Amino acid sequence: MKRFYLIAAIVGAVVPYCFFILFIRESGLDLAAFARALFANGAAGGFSADLLIASFVFWGFMLTRCRTGGPRPGWFIVLNLTIGLSCALPAYLYWQERQTDRIRTGG
Repeated sequence: MKRFYLIAAIVGAVVPYCFFILFIRESGLDLAAFARALFANGAAGGFSADLLIASFVFWGFMLTRCRTGGPRPGWFIVLNLTIGLSCALPAYLYWQERQTDRIRTGG
C-alpha cells in the first residue's frame, strides 16, 4: 500500500494544480475571485463544503494520532492548505506506512 499512497499523493498534487493554473491564467492571483469561484453555484459549493469538512476531520484525526505515535501533522496541514486533501491524505498515509515498516523491521 505504501507505493499506492505515494503515487496517489503525487497525482493528488498534480491534478489540482492543473486546475489552479487554469484559474490563475484566467483570473490572476485574485484570492477573492478564487473564494467566489469555490461557491459559484450549488455544485461547486457542495464540493467545496464537503472538502472543507473532510479537511477539518482529517486535521482532528491527525492531531489525535500524533499523541499516540502517528506522524506529526504540521507538514500535512501545510500540504492540505497549499495543495489539497487529495495530496495531504495519501501523503500522511504513506508516511504512516513508512513509520510502521520501520517499527516492524526494527530500523
